[in-house]
Amino acid sequence: MPKLSYAEIARIEERRLALGTAAVVACAEPIAGGWMAFEGEGSWGNFAAGLGLDGPVSSEELDRLVAFYTTRGAEPQIQVCPFAHETLVRGLAERGFVLREFENVLAREIAPDEDLRALLTRGGPDGLEIVRVDPADDAQVRVFIEVSTSGFRPEGEPITPALFDVTRRVVAHRGSESYLALVDGEPAGGGCVEISGEGATLFGASVLPRFRERGIQHALIVRRLERVRERGCPLVCISASPGIPTERNAMRLGFFMAYSKGILIRRGENLRPPT
Repeated sequence: MPKLSYAEIARIEERRLALGTAAVVACAEPIAGGWMAFEGEGSWGNFAAGLGLDGPVSSEELDRLVAFYTTRGAEPQIQVCPFAHETLVRGLAERGFVLREFENVLAREIAPDEDLRALLTRGGPDGLEIVRVDPADDAQVRVFIEVSTSGFRPEGEPITPALFDVTRRVVAHRGSESYLALVDGEPAGGGCVEISGEGATLFGASVLPRFRERGIQHALIVRRLERVRERGCPLVCISASPGIPTERNAMRLGFFMAYSKGILIRRGENLRPPT
């Protein structure tokens, strides 16, 4: 059993998510203990999170949530933690929010002396090198953004300006570190880690199609876990859609299911849907 309760894990991770997203998007406002964030069309950063963890959410706050997005021409989207106050779910339903999808949050505790390298079969794939991205190296940052976002858009589709800009700010954010996987010197994948107070999270990872099924995803997870341990952080999370390879890879490396949350949206005429 984990040392922390599932509710404690959720509060740590949802607050980190809300604050971390607010720090890198173009526009954000605090609301009901969380944050609502907006970056622009085509960005993953258009959502609210962390609401209702400290108590009831008022009707006025929910009306402000709706207005924050609709005045920007976007459909409101919110991530709802199962440990949020019941007034949040009730108020969202009254305003026409519907379930879009579920997301699982997996967690792992890390001991200060844990040998994480032992998690890799035979030490990792041949020819693989994982390097930390230098935010000041523009060429390296561009390569990282291209490969690390490849799994979040159709193969061959160019990256949107909004996605590029917000990912560039993630790389530059002082709380985040980005790692680029190279196979014989060729970019193959990448991923980020954010370490904040009591908890860390691994996010934004992709491996290019021609390099998959080689253990690169495993190696990226382990390298970032090592960094979390180096920083003395005892808890790390990963969020993933149910059943995708990221979830399976994480569970093979010692992560456990902490909680599932709902992604809710409010449809509206002439409003842009979230990506």
